[in-house]
Amino acid sequence: MTDLASRLRRAPRPFDPDKAAEARALCGWADPATAELIGGTAGCSPYLANLMSHESGWLEAACADPERMVEAELSSFAGLDAKALGPRLRRAKRRVALIAALADLGGAWPLEQVTGSLARLADAALQAGLEALIAPEIARGKLPGMGEDDIASGAGMAIFAMGKMGAFELNYSSDIDLICLYDETRYEGADQHEARSILVRVTRKLAGLIGDITDEGYVFRTDLRLRPDAAVTPVCLSMAAAEQYYESVGRTWERAAWIKARPCAGDLSAGARFVDTLRPFVWRRHLDFHAIRDAHDMRLKIRDHKGLGGALHLPGHDMKLGRGGIREIEFFTQTRQLISGGRDASLRLRGTVEGLDRLAQAGWIETGTAEALTRHYRAHREVEHRVQMVGDQQTHKLPSSEEGFARLAAFMDRDEADLKSELTERLEQVHALTEDFFAPGHTESNVPDFGREVTARWPGYPALRSDRAVEIFDRLRPEILKTLGEAARPDEALAQFDAFLAGLPAGVQLFSLFEANPQLTRLLVDICATAPGLAQYLSRNSGVLDAVIGGGFFADWPGVEALRSELADRLARQPDHEARLGAARVWAKEIHFRIGVHHLRGLIDAGMAGREYAELAEAVVAAVVPVVIDEIARRHGPPPGRGLSVLAMGSLGAGRLGSSSDLDLIVIYDADGVEASEGPRPLAARTWYARFTQGLITALTAPMPDGRLYEVDMRLRPSGRQGPVATALPAFRAYQQDEAWTWEHLALTRARAVAGEPGLGEEIEAFRRDLIAQKAGGDTVLADLAAMRSRLAEARPGGEGWSLRDGPGRLQDVELFAQSLALRAGSAAREVPAQIAAGREAGLIDEEGAAVLTETGDLLRRVQCVARLLTGGGPLPETPAEGGARLLLRESGCDTLDDLRRALDAASARAEGVIAQALRGAEPGEAR
Repeated sequence: MTDLASRLRRAPRPFDPDKAAEARALCGWADPATAELIGGTAGCSPYLANLMSHESGWLEAACADPERMVEAELSSFAGLDAKALGPRLRRAKRRVALIAALADLGGAWPLEQVTGSLARLADAALQAGLEALIAPEIARGKLPGMGEDDIASGAGMAIFAMGKMGAFELNYSSDIDLICLYDETRYEGADQHEARSILVRVTRKLAGLIGDITDEGYVFRTDLRLRPDAAVTPVCLSMAAAEQYYESVGRTWERAAWIKARPCAGDLSAGARFVDTLRPFVWRRHLDFHAIRDAHDMRLKIRDHKGLGGALHLPGHDMKLGRGGIREIEFFTQTRQLISGGRDASLRLRGTVEGLDRLAQAGWIETGTAEALTRHYRAHREVEHRVQMVGDQQTHKLPSSEEGFARLAAFMDRDEADLKSELTERLEQVHALTEDFFAPGHTESNVPDFGREVTARWPGYPALRSDRAVEIFDRLRPEILKTLGEAARPDEALAQFDAFLAGLPAGVQLFSLFEANPQLTRLLVDICATAPGLAQYLSRNSGVLDAVIGGGFFADWPGVEALRSELADRLARQPDHEARLGAARVWAKEIHFRIGVHHLRGLIDAGMAGREYAELAEAVVAAVVPVVIDEIARRHGPPPGRGLSVLAMGSLGAGRLGSSSDLDLIVIYDADGVEASEGPRPLAARTWYARFTQGLITALTAPMPDGRLYEVDMRLRPSGRQGPVATALPAFRAYQQDEAWTWEHLALTRARAVAGEPGLGEEIEAFRRDLIAQKAGGDTVLADLAAMRSRLAEARPGGEGWSLRDGPGRLQDVELFAQSLALRAGSAAREVPAQIAAGREAGLIDEEGAAVLTETGDLLRRVQCVARLLTGGGPLPETPAEGGARLLLRESGCDTLDDLRRALDAASARAEGVIAQALRGAEPGEAR
């Protein structure tokens, strides 16, 4: 390490030349640069001048190697009893404070090293004090079951550093905020009561040992008032009691306080476990914009209590709590962390500067905002330290007199006028950067005068049952109504917004989210004006709005492999099976909503939306399957034999889904001769895989607090509803080769392995291809298809116009015929266009007919995809809303809805003609 002098960049200008001369005379050993620093410091700070006079001999060695001397002081407390420790701690405080001040003033240490050295001194002092006070209690047998080995861990007591100490950001002359808890599991029964009384006494003695002012000064003033319900609880309480308090009545300011908290002395392992226990309390699962209002209210209360409101007035201004001060930067950072940290674990940092940087990296705030607030924060802290160094006073206020300002300017080696100008500019910039976040402006005028009968119902809705919800919504209402009034059909948009609002179970969090992010209001109105089905989905799953502002919402589609990996990583971080299923629902609903919004906004077309819905479902199934396997394996051992494969059938197998599609799945397993699983409670192989399949269905379909993932249909498995829920591979092969009906072979043309054992999936795919090739040119395919069409026409005759799936030449008809072409051609193609192309290449249909079927299928799928988005799965209304109509016309290329209906009817008629011609001569019999 190099000495202090070699790293000096500046020195204070002496305010008191006589004091400066006295200090230089005491330090004749110093080189010119160090002497200038020492003289300027003493000439500005009577407190530091006094320290120099007492520690002149030690100072020479400290300036030669400041880091080593600080470490020596921190390690000098071992083995001292409480009586000897008190004076030793105070001497260490003087020395560390002195060298930290000189290194700070000279620019040799950055802010983090200065504040960090003070925080590490506090850590060491608390640990030494706790050991010195606990040891005699253990020696006297006052702490049941504790021995000498328990001294270092505080006999189960953990001291938590809060606030600036927790973040290693201690002020130069700061108190330390502490919470003292003990691990009640270290004591049994009645012993716990006795232990608590002793640990309460130890805590009080420790606060005195550290904080009492003696002839030798003090170490740190201590504040224990941040503990749960400080007015009525003891200074040390059990972790169980603290946890119960936070879970039941913990407030937003307490959540913010625990952002910076860390165990600093005593039982650090128990302390770390407690911090982990509080994670759900501090970091909410959904974006928590309600915290903004709480933080803003807290700021206003502080200002009112301290009399700090009004315009900026520099003399006597509070650099911590006043307008544009340090607390505003800290509140801004911590509140942003509270809002987003539940979703983004990278934001769970203690330091203010680190927090700002990470918020910018994650896209939660602008990089320029983070950089500006970081510069201002460092500058504010420097001013704060200089003010405190003058007389070792815990103050954050700028001088009130001209003499005081002149001293401060000299201490900072600045021109007084320049310093005042810079302070004013920085304080106003901080205020401007943070104030709108806490108290955004609201539009109160130009509210359209419509929908009074609708809006009159709103006060009775569940979302507006609390006073806080009403308060926030009243601020939002003018902008919401204004935006609704700008829709193409305001009454339609208002009606859908009314349905959305009526479906909300609660409103405070969501309204707070809208208040902090006005762009979400515009998005909601767009959805209400265009897609009622998506609006209904949103009212049931309002948490998905978190994703809109979470970064990356409008980025390009990541692809199925990236989705699989992302979801698997998220599920791996969950503590148990139920939490994994809940996390899967939250994640899937956000991605599902993203696809719908992208489609609505024209960022993707219906074809791409269908692929994305299918890839989302595939990623969900692929990630949930191992979760279910692990849960079964935990009780019954791992899968017996080779394992299993999950086949996607129908639309998912073909890689195209709608927004409300269910999933057609089959589970196939290969026990490979293994009769039973190996585990705590073994199961026969058939039973194990049946249990897995039932667990998978439950995992996907069970309604939970976050809803359900998908509806699942397993009727395409061998023997349908009568067959086992999971099919052994040999039985699957035999059934498909010897017993399956034609419709089952048609379904197999779209089968695809999406999860499970890869090797088994590849084997099943090879079998599928071979089987289709074997069945090519089957004599009964057309006759069976004709019989199927006849039965479908009787059951669901379909119609004209918005009848998209059922009826002659409609989507189901086209898809079934395409599957028959693939089967007769021996093609492994799954998607409708590829299956039609395979039939054309095999000479089963001419080029013109293939074009008709392809174009008709494409038009019907696109319109169906839009219809499901607009309605949530129900039929299109005879006259869709204006926004929905525009989306239908955009996808179809038609000019009017009447044109679209005529186009659908004409295309279906052409497709019906092609199919009828192909089937002409095939005698319909019993469909096989």
